[in-house]
Amino acid sequence: MSESLEHRSLFLHRFWRLAIINIFSNLMVPLAGWMDVAFLGHLSEIHHLAGVALATVLFNYIYWTFGFLRMGTTGMTAQAVGRDDADAILLIGLRNATVAIGLGMMILLLQSPIKMIGFTLLSATAEVKASGQIFYNALIWGAPATLLNFVLIGWLLGQSQSAQVLLLSIVGNLSNVGLDYLLIVRSGWQSAGAGISTAISQYLMLVVGIILVGRKVQFSQIHRLAGQILNPAALKATLILNREILIRTFSLISTFAVFTNLSSMFGTEILSTNTLLLQVVTLAAYFIDGLAFAVETLAGELKGQQNFKELASLVKISVLTSLSLGLSFAITFIFFPVPLFGLLTHHAEILQQVKEYVRWLFPVLGFGSIAYLLDGYFLGLTEGRILRISVVTALAIGFVPMAIVACYSRNNHLLWLALGLFMACRATVLSIRLFQV
Repeated sequence: MSESLEHRSLFLHRFWRLAIINIFSNLMVPLAGWMDVAFLGHLSEIHHLAGVALATVLFNYIYWTFGFLRMGTTGMTAQAVGRDDADAILLIGLRNATVAIGLGMMILLLQSPIKMIGFTLLSATAEVKASGQIFYNALIWGAPATLLNFVLIGWLLGQSQSAQVLLLSIVGNLSNVGLDYLLIVRSGWQSAGAGISTAISQYLMLVVGIILVGRKVQFSQIHRLAGQILNPAALKATLILNREILIRTFSLISTFAVFTNLSSMFGTEILSTNTLLLQVVTLAAYFIDGLAFAVETLAGELKGQQNFKELASLVKISVLTSLSLGLSFAITFIFFPVPLFGLLTHHAEILQQVKEYVRWLFPVLGFGSIAYLLDGYFLGLTEGRILRISVVTALAIGFVPMAIVACYSRNNHLLWLALGLFMACRATVLSIRLFQV
């Protein structure tokens, strides 16, 4: 009995250690984003903030559609760690890094048609689109570094190297904030400054990451395994998993893209208001993803070890913690909207709108916290099909019908209801599948 309790205590200690480090690492990303919003939101013209928000929709498609480079890498690496297969661990990183380099170069080659198509489909005033295109032209050059960083972070997370991921996050995000101040505030480059800052910070992060990897991986090891990087069977398994995650991520991004585009159709004030509220959703998501990343790593290792009893314990602990965090975020911002959102903008009309819609954070973050956490669990198990089904179902049944009603009635409350239903459907489908795996 004492041995069992000691084992459980060690397991919980490891879970919380990984979770806390991952939370700090993840928080750096939205906090840097908040600084972008704060610098732009305090400019005399609000269209710079709206333009960056619009362009961010396009970058969400460009980058997070390829989020499988991070998500697929973590689960597969963790399972290889669980099997104690050192060659497989390195090969997974090399294989996905090769894919990332190819995709990054493809994005650079296609940047002009992507911009033309993207901004044609997005709805906004001419000045908002102009600011968004300026931001796009600067940020797009960070694509190769961003995708390689996805692989690097996923690979390190899969090996429980959360401290190194935290270091990378500190380097990338603090450099982004510092450059934002220099280029937006001091130099007056507005949306161009925001784009350049983020692109440069991604390359700085990549350089530090390569140095970290170089300290633990010898070139002779890479040379020995080079011929296996494009092994047909392994590559096929990787591509199948990546395809499922890609569809899942594309559907998820499409939901938020439609949400933002409809917000834009309702006017610049509503777009700016919803952008601020989504910053809270993003902050909470990154916070909860710290737990999800820990779950992802441990679930992958436990699957590699075929330890299904511990998997059940992992789910119970993490879901309750995630739900508590999500609801706490919502309640805090609902009760203190003006002082908190006042940090991001001084425009009184926007703050007034925020007070009207902030209550929607409760259902969105309540159901969303469960969905985010279970995403991490199934990613660790590399169950891409389950993830795809959950998001596609939520998009088709939960979001689209109510979003159509919101569009025709031009009602922002119904638009937020659509997002709440989307999160509820995701959480429900993933919870049901827990008992079927």
